[in-house]
Amino acid sequence: MGVVMTQTNSKKWYFNKQINLSVLIQLVFLAALIVGSWVNLQRQLDLLQRDVTMLLQSQKSFQQKLESLSAKSISYEYRLRAVEKAISKTDITGSSH
Repeated sequence: MGVVMTQTNSKKWYFNKQINLSVLIQLVFLAALIVGSWVNLQRQLDLLQRDVTMLLQSQKSFQQKLESLSAKSISYEYRLRAVEKAISKTDITGSSH
């Protein structure tokens, strides 16, 4: 009877060993999936950071161009007023003679 119990206990231990090995393999695969997902997420974040940096640089460039156009617009406005004053002075002096 003792031998049979040992064989039964031995088979039971072997079965548990298979279950533990199966669980271990599943955990390893799960860990591999988690690491793979983490690496992919880091790559996506790096790409997003690069895109945001490029967008900010583009925005700065656009802002500089906009400021330059605004300054030119103000300059042209003053020139236009000066020309209009000169024309009105010419019209006034020309019509008085």
